[in-house]
Amino acid sequence: MLRLLSLMLFAGLLPAQTPPNQTLTPKPTTNQEGQQTEEDAIAQFRTTVQQVTVPVLVYDASGNTVNGLKPGQFHLFDNNKEQNIQVDEAFQPISLVIAIQANASVEHMLPAINKIGNMIGPLILGDRGEAAVVAFDHRIRTLQEFTGDPDKITQAVKKIQPGSTSSRLIDAIEEADRMLAHRPQNRRRVILLISETRDMGSEARGRETLIKLQLHSVTVYPVDISRLVATLNGPTPYPRPDNRPPAMNPMPSNMPATPTTVMQTFGTQGNSAEFMPVLLEIYRDAKAIFKSNPVHVFAKGTGGTEYAYYRGHGLEQAIQDIADQLHSQYVISYRPNNLLEGGFHAIAISIDSPLAKRYEARPGYWLAAMNQ
Repeated sequence: MLRLLSLMLFAGLLPAQTPPNQTLTPKPTTNQEGQQTEEDAIAQFRTTVQQVTVPVLVYDASGNTVNGLKPGQFHLFDNNKEQNIQVDEAFQPISLVIAIQANASVEHMLPAINKIGNMIGPLILGDRGEAAVVAFDHRIRTLQEFTGDPDKITQAVKKIQPGSTSSRLIDAIEEADRMLAHRPQNRRRVILLISETRDMGSEARGRETLIKLQLHSVTVYPVDISRLVATLNGPTPYPRPDNRPPAMNPMPSNMPATPTTVMQTFGTQGNSAEFMPVLLEIYRDAKAIFKSNPVHVFAKGTGGTEYAYYRGHGLEQAIQDIADQLHSQYVISYRPNNLLEGGFHAIAISIDSPLAKRYEARPGYWLAAMNQ
């Protein structure tokens, strides 16, 4: 009996052994709100994902999309280092989150929004796609989990009702990203955001949310509800919002106020190169950029296109245009060969075709430095 007790005590003192061919994955830490931290999101990207997806739209000199290009005609550079890429010629199935603002200020516009659910299936998803529906005011409500059933999507959008005066836009994008991050890698991850361009009451920080969107290869397509129309139709807000256009804001000292510098400073319409100064300011934690228009930052930072909805059939036309874009894109994927480089990873693409005059794609992604 004494010998048996000695053997048991000795066995208990032995260190636990990891079975062969098994890797221990550290449990992600969370902040006080139970959300995954930025550092863990980046670590998860490096250890498990390690694949960047870049949808690309190619245009000719007349502004029409160029179809029929071959994979060998594309070259992609990550921080000026050419990557070994794969260009998918077959259309990848889409995982879509429809995030809709449902607060008091858009109450008179919701009836038109309630009708667009039946467009999602045939125009965007096709046979193999799936969608989830999220509504937000001061709450973030998942009205429909991912489903390929177009009737369930239609019903979920149809039953959205107005709520409070808050609009936790950034929190809604954060939740949509969390949902998409768990979808298979062979799916394209897309957020269709129908909302105003301002955020009121979010707890998440726009900078960290943008980084997560980029790490998870999520593309944001906003359809902006006109703030003017929403204000005229909705209750009087207090305090009154600043409706001045970006050009009315003072420029930094010693800088001429040309149209280009206005675009670069305030993130108005422009291509990825013009948006880059704004993006770099975001990574330096310039919070004011997200206060003015977080929607534009999410669209430009992920390679999406921003649309405006004013009246009539504008919303339906925007969804049609988004569907056309999604079905005209070339999808490039690669495993970066320079993950040890911290900071912003700029993505540049060259196309060996005389027809290709310009392209639209995500500008890059951000990684914290990793100790070697």
